[in-house]
Amino acid sequence: MDPSARLLRLLSLLQTPRDWTGTELAERLEVSTRTVRNDIERLRGLGYPVHATRGVVGGYRLEAGAVLPPLLLDDDEAIAVAVGLRTAAGGAVGGIEETSLRALSKLEQVMPSRLRRKVNALQTFTVLVPRDERESTVDPNVLTTLASACRDHARLRFSYKDRERATSHREVEPYRLVNWGRRWYLVAWDLERADWRTFRVDRLSIRMPLGLPFAPRPLPDDDVAAFVARGVAESAWRFRTRVVVHEAADVMADRIGRWVGTIEPIDADTCVVDVGADSVETLAVYLGMLGADFTVDAESGVAAQLALLADRYRAAVSA
Repeated sequence: MDPSARLLRLLSLLQTPRDWTGTELAERLEVSTRTVRNDIERLRGLGYPVHATRGVVGGYRLEAGAVLPPLLLDDDEAIAVAVGLRTAAGGAVGGIEETSLRALSKLEQVMPSRLRRKVNALQTFTVLVPRDERESTVDPNVLTTLASACRDHARLRFSYKDRERATSHREVEPYRLVNWGRRWYLVAWDLERADWRTFRVDRLSIRMPLGLPFAPRPLPDDDVAAFVARGVAESAWRFRTRVVVHEAADVMADRIGRWVGTIEPIDADTCVVDVGADSVETLAVYLGMLGADFTVDAESGVAAQLALLADRYRAAVSA
């Protein structure tokens, strides 16, 4: 095997998260253990932090370094990275669009032609829905700060704007970040309210430095995504209603997504769906997605508005 090709093959093996003994590497590369040691030194000279441990269970492992050296990706990994970068360029995290496109451009330059053709086909024949300018993006620095606070169990202080744009000051114990479509949510224990809360990340402004460390408490739900879904349904939407749906709860759960609403079974053939949206029109669309007969509570704050929409649709059909 050519020395350069052997070095690349060695680097590919070391990028697997495990310890390799010199003998194992020598067998894979079909060389002597002395050659392996020499190649390891060459990689170190190129900036790859290869760590070695001695003893019976010792071996070689590629550690994290101070700088990012070149990476070796197989075909599937390269395509996955390219698709991820392309998606990130139009996502909900602000400020990384240009960075994502620069990284994608560098990746495409070093791709073999067979992979470049696949990635170009994806870009050419895939249409991205433009982000609504009314939607707020999230600062990537805010995301990394929140994630670090969750990891380090450090209290957070921030200003928060609710859907009515009223500002409050919060001190919380952060636990999880949840990405729901184009929105990010923070699940945290609110110290002043002594209860769990869900915060939209694009509505908060962090006050630095981070607060004191805290002892973590059990999460409110093993399924944190379901907890966020319930929190959004209960407080985040401007318009909400509970409808009795004449269909089994498990059938309804397969039919609608969590963003539509939460489902509570009544009996084998009936359930209650709590639906929310920012407008009555959107709420009506969600109700149409139920695909089953349902009843709206007459006392609901949106019942009259839904009736007006129904009259409008009926008139359109009659015309």
